[in-house]
Amino acid sequence: MLRALANAFRIKEIRNKILFTLGILALYRFGSVLTVPGVDPSKILEQVQTGVMGMMDLFSGGAMGRFAVFSLGIMPYITATIIMQLLQVVIPKLEQLAKEGEVGRRKINQIARYMTVGLAFIQSVAMVFFFRNFGAINQFDFIHVALIVLTLTAGTTLIMWLGELINIHGIGNGISLIIFASIVSRMPGQLISLFRLKGTNIFYLVFFAILVIGIIMAIVLIQQGERKIPVQYAKRIVGRKVFGGQSTYIPLKVNQSGVMPIIFAIAVMLFPATIAQFIPVSWLHSFADLLSPQSGGSINPVYVTTYVVLIIVFAYFYTAITFNPLDTADNLRRYGGFIPGMRPGKNTADYLTNILNRITLPGAVFLAIIALLPEILIVYLGLPFRFGGTSLLIAVGVALDTMRQLESQLIMRDYEGFLK
Repeated sequence: MLRALANAFRIKEIRNKILFTLGILALYRFGSVLTVPGVDPSKILEQVQTGVMGMMDLFSGGAMGRFAVFSLGIMPYITATIIMQLLQVVIPKLEQLAKEGEVGRRKINQIARYMTVGLAFIQSVAMVFFFRNFGAINQFDFIHVALIVLTLTAGTTLIMWLGELINIHGIGNGISLIIFASIVSRMPGQLISLFRLKGTNIFYLVFFAILVIGIIMAIVLIQQGERKIPVQYAKRIVGRKVFGGQSTYIPLKVNQSGVMPIIFAIAVMLFPATIAQFIPVSWLHSFADLLSPQSGGSINPVYVTTYVVLIIVFAYFYTAITFNPLDTADNLRRYGGFIPGMRPGKNTADYLTNILNRITLPGAVFLAIIALLPEILIVYLGLPFRFGGTSLLIAVGVALDTMRQLESQLIMRDYEGFLK
């Protein structure tokens, strides 16, 4: 790996891409500690440790706890992207754009950008009025409120632009790397908290190290796991040339949906608590408490059951959106391909659907275990493992994807990659 890293820096083009990416991430971290003018961040730090604010603070790299320029993070863009993916299923025009190739995807991305600005504006207004209750806004008048709202909205727009710059001139997916930087930036603080709490107990520290290594290995195994469906292409004779006759496969991933089911489930679970923060209704607060992770010093069984069911349902739902067996079967038949033992068309689509349904279940159960792991460790072992679960899943996934792109760049120049 060290030799591959040295080879990457030896090539000027790759070295410039890596340095450009690191520079953009450093600029992003600077904006995450730059406080918005006219606010007092010391009065809101305790309000963003748990709940929906805690999740937003995690994805912003602690920027919300400081009321920084990048407090909203990249979540408005992610939300807009998810909405656009869902709308492609119900709006035929958007589905047609998605099938038009690069031109259609650019139009969809442009709509998502405009939607991001609107969502960022709405969230910034909600943040200002929410944190006003804790005295975080020094002067609550139109000019100061407008300045804060515009600053937060511009911060999210700037993050979106920085991510696209990484996509064009850097290495890896820009949005994913920004989320990765936000999560990893919280890791030193989590480790310091662990050492302060369990510093004299060697057993807990060794157990924690083994646990983290085991979780990372399991995540890599599930993320890389796939079912290979063999595909054979028929031979075609055009003039004096023979085309086709090749054997390949369709890779069906065990975790086809990635971390999106967890994000969807968290959004649904935290929705009542979010509304309850702004609407003082007793029954709404009671319903939000019913879905809280902990109850009476132990894990809430209603929370566990609802969370697991939502993750499994959304795993199947998102997999159905991202992979269409009918389209795959039609493409195979159009180009002369077939799965051995299966008739082209509907039989092939049914075969792919059955396999996808079987392999999605273990991936969804794994996601549910990973999502519940932090609460289990905190309640029963007293380990402050907030960095685990979803955060570790995202961090490992982004790291694997970035290393894969670096490896492809090296292989193009006859160098051994990182994953060899």
